[in-house]
Amino acid sequence: MSEPRPNTGTSAPTVLRMILGRRLQEMRLTAGVSLEGAADALRVKPLTIRRLEKAEVALKPLYVEKLLQTYGAGRQEVDEFVDLAERANEPGWWHAYRDVVPSWFTAYVSLESGARTLRTYEPHYVTGLLQTRDYARAVLRGGFPNDDAEALERRVDLRLRRQSLLEQADAPTLWVVMEEAVLHRVVGDATVMRDQLDRLLEVSELEHVSVDVVPFTAGAHVGACAPFTYFRFDEPELPDVVYSEILSASMYLDQRADVVDHLEAHNRMSLLTSSEDSRALLNRMRKEYS
Repeated sequence: MSEPRPNTGTSAPTVLRMILGRRLQEMRLTAGVSLEGAADALRVKPLTIRRLEKAEVALKPLYVEKLLQTYGAGRQEVDEFVDLAERANEPGWWHAYRDVVPSWFTAYVSLESGARTLRTYEPHYVTGLLQTRDYARAVLRGGFPNDDAEALERRVDLRLRRQSLLEQADAPTLWVVMEEAVLHRVVGDATVMRDQLDRLLEVSELEHVSVDVVPFTAGAHVGACAPFTYFRFDEPELPDVVYSEILSASMYLDQRADVVDHLEAHNRMSLLTSSEDSRALLNRMRKEYS
């Protein structure tokens, strides 16, 4: 999975749909059924089976039932799987914001909502999950200059709603590595920056959130590149995924070599600073905006 800003015309898959797609693939392989054989059972093309397994299309209950029967599943297993498939096809909460969210980014929100661990690298801005409302508004105004006031506020509302996952009882672990340049880039005005730094200092004290700032004195390093986010899930069916973007494209990577490269880069960058040094830098920069 490494396609630039995919737009298949369907809603982004929920994590549950991804899991069920993987399970369908495993059941087919265990049963010794080829893609062509599964396609023949449904009277469709093999590409349709592949798209079902990759969660690129909705899991039609009739298709799922026929496939499971073809793979030798019992009645109870079929009924339970079909029930899960119907739940998996329900749109995520972010579907309500589809008018202001690019189709290629809805997959990101889905992954973010289902991940157990998130690691981010940010060379330009504070990561979205830790932005204040005013900071987010200023960032999004710059990124979407043609938005009217209503559309801009809906984008801000979505970004703030995404942050609720950090407040859940079973909140994921978030490990942010950002460049010192982020703290010097004035987004909004001095008041916005001061409030944003207060927010970073506040969340950095949470047990499940780490904020590391790589200082300018670290010089050139392996991660001096585009921003990226690494996702890890509790479910063994789902591989680790890395999301990365540049000006004209974004990619979702799940090939082991790609994921390991980004994970190692994140590890190496974190060694360029410490929690104590990062907090000291955040405090020093906050004084600059006072």
